[in-house]
Amino acid sequence: MPEMPEVEGLVRYLRARAGGLVIAKARLAAVAALKTYDPPLDSLEGSRVTGAGRHGKFIDLATDGGAHLVFHLAKAGWLRWHETLPATVIKPGRSPIALRIGFDDGSGFDLTEAGTRKSLAVYVVRDPAEVPGIARLGPDPLSDGFDRAAFGALLEGRRTQIKGLLRDQTVIAGIGNAYSDEILHAARMSPYALAAKLDEAEVDRLYEAMRTTLAEAIEAASGKPPADLKDAKRRGMAVHARAGETCPVCGDTIRSVFFADTDFQYCPTCQTGGKILADRRLSRLLK
Repeated sequence: MPEMPEVEGLVRYLRARAGGLVIAKARLAAVAALKTYDPPLDSLEGSRVTGAGRHGKFIDLATDGGAHLVFHLAKAGWLRWHETLPATVIKPGRSPIALRIGFDDGSGFDLTEAGTRKSLAVYVVRDPAEVPGIARLGPDPLSDGFDRAAFGALLEGRRTQIKGLLRDQTVIAGIGNAYSDEILHAARMSPYALAAKLDEAEVDRLYEAMRTTLAEAIEAASGKPPADLKDAKRRGMAVHARAGETCPVCGDTIRSVFFADTDFQYCPTCQTGGKILADRRLSRLLK
């Protein structure tokens, strides 16, 4: 799933490449992807892109017509940029393409989604705050106002496992499964640690790990075209999606814990005092 660093990389690319261009074409291929009807999608045509921004994992293209094209790539979505937009007609239901946007210089992009579970979402709104997911977002972890004191106050009284809390978009915006793994590894903290029970030193360590991990990932993503962002993300991971490999910090074997529809990775030596966390999938097999 694209998370804050990759989404920010896409935003910066769109800001530089699409800023000032006029939207010549807006074609929907997956009807279920469009979540709004007023303004209509074709109202974007003829308007000029005036900016690109990010709200958590949402991308926001602003236009001089007053409408914003907002989209969320969900678990399996991506943005594919074309210097020359394909002339082929998109056939609904027969393509991974959900939306095609073309610009007046002949370039454009497709929003694509792999797999059968379709969650990619597109909105055309007058104000990004009209998008329910944006209205519910917690603070951006890299915003100037989100200091150590604000982070500590956010954790107080929350008897929630820190892994889940970091991923909760209503608490902190933009972090998902991959970067929560990386942040917790950098903070030397168990994914199962309870937020409310962290001491001051642990909160300090977690806050610093969060800010540093995300800032470094955004720096690595900046300037890269969309086609290169996924590989850059994979190369930068210390533990996520690296089960069975060697921890780059201590040399222990990276482990996984599986749930119904997801999994996470961690280093026992760095994060859990050498304890191997129960793998629920394996536990079921052993019964």
